[in-house]
Amino acid sequence: MTELLNITLKDLFNPVFYIHLGGIWIVLFIIFAETGLMIGFFLPGDSLLFVSGIYSTLLAKSLIHGGPGNDFLEVMVLFVLISIAGVLGNELGYWFGFKTGPILFKRKDTWLFKKKHLFQARDFYDKHGAIAIVLARFLPMLRTFAPVVAGIVKMDKKSFLRYNILGSTAWVFTVLMAGHYLEKLFLNNFGFDLRQHLFVIVIFIVIITTGPVLYKIISRKK
Repeated sequence: MTELLNITLKDLFNPVFYIHLGGIWIVLFIIFAETGLMIGFFLPGDSLLFVSGIYSTLLAKSLIHGGPGNDFLEVMVLFVLISIAGVLGNELGYWFGFKTGPILFKRKDTWLFKKKHLFQARDFYDKHGAIAIVLARFLPMLRTFAPVVAGIVKMDKKSFLRYNILGSTAWVFTVLMAGHYLEKLFLNNFGFDLRQHLFVIVIFIVIITTGPVLYKIISRKK
């Protein structure tokens, strides 16, 4: 309880804080909430996955007392569970969009809301829905709202589920395994402990993942 009362703003953007606070369970919740709850767009999904790969043994022990005792098995257990959390989060986002979509299509235009944007989104998802759902997983903010928009424009449910599973597993596998094996590679070959430089690594990940999105927003044509 004392630890919760002493939470700072810096802690909220520190993946290690979440891992020590709630182990695998809070990791699963954050991955779920980032796409399943629209308020989760600010959560550190990419950096949390990368750091989870580094702390895979600790997370496995928080799930099973003592852990499986096998390095590969530990990280694979995390991969499966986190992938499922990501899939379920997207499905909830899709469901929310599917239920609210009819209301939006009946809404009148305002200075902030333009119905033509819904029709443009529907046309886009009809043509590029598959790649949008998969690639959005790798882009912060976009992965929060992509499933909601897919639900609003009523993207085919089976197609959404298929690419939802593909996108979630590809994203989790890539980032989680990168953290897990890069940490071992640098430590065993160069004596460089990534755990001692996590703040810099997290900042680097944030810049790499959010950079393209921010650039597109700032530089887009009218």
